[in-house]
Amino acid sequence: MNEPIPAADTSSAPVLSVSPIVLPARGRPVDLQMRVSAPVTGSELPILLISHGHGPSNHLSSLNGYAPLANYFAARGFVVIQPTHLDSKTLPFRGSDHRDAPLFWQSRAEDMKRILDGLDAVEGAVVGLAGRLDRSKVAVMGHSMGGHTASVLLGARHVDRRDGTEANFAEPRINAGVLLAAPGRGDTVSPFVAEHYPFFSTIDFSTMTAPALVVAGDKDDSPHLTVAGADWHADPYFLSPSPKSLVTLFDAGHGLGGVSGYDAAETTDENPERVAAVQLLTWAYLRTALYPGDSAWPKAQSALTGGSTPLGRVESK
Repeated sequence: MNEPIPAADTSSAPVLSVSPIVLPARGRPVDLQMRVSAPVTGSELPILLISHGHGPSNHLSSLNGYAPLANYFAARGFVVIQPTHLDSKTLPFRGSDHRDAPLFWQSRAEDMKRILDGLDAVEGAVVGLAGRLDRSKVAVMGHSMGGHTASVLLGARHVDRRDGTEANFAEPRINAGVLLAAPGRGDTVSPFVAEHYPFFSTIDFSTMTAPALVVAGDKDDSPHLTVAGADWHADPYFLSPSPKSLVTLFDAGHGLGGVSGYDAAETTDENPERVAAVQLLTWAYLRTALYPGDSAWPKAQSALTGGSTPLGRVESK
């Protein structure tokens, strides 16, 4: 056991959580539903948008998932907003003929922009939240397909092979982000992905200029997605410009210990200590990214790599 990584710490505060909050979304098959979690007290609170994965579960891929991350961040000073994207199994659109089905990669990015456009309505829907947000400090975090969503909001681009047009969803209101087990380069996707999800093959990380932390498990082979093995999930770090950081978690699979939910059956590498490490590292990275000079990130790096059995390694550029 690596003692420097705590499962909880004394800086946590009581949290309120409200769902579903509904934003009207013209042109979307259904209105946009979300969960908002925030500390009960405090002002000038930074905002974190969490994008869920595609996933096989019925509810983790929705506003009801990722509680280990949402609760942790809200208890430590963030207003956390979790939308239900159109690819969620709580909605009937995965098998639809929608232009963006089944992964809805463009709609996912549009969801996050809608939320930022509708922050007045979001604040008004949560009793006691109005006037407490710092809209100049916004971060995005996503796991798996949600990591892809984060990457395009941070500046990664695609080319439409039908007409050669470039898809650019970069969101200037987002200051920094975290990519958890995110997809990598396009020339090493699996034959299945190349056939069924061809947009993955055109990803360009060279335009992902915003500060970001990439978190990858060294056992996350994802053979259904890539022929490159676990290294594929580190591509967003190596193929994008600085400033970036990469955390490689030892013995971690795609679930990174279980970040998508408490006791989640779909997690193949359930490990509470690993989840605690992801919680601390991602919070610390974003804390320092949004508040330059804050010491949270260097302290968290020391906690990860210290002790007799380090949980992972960190590199930055």
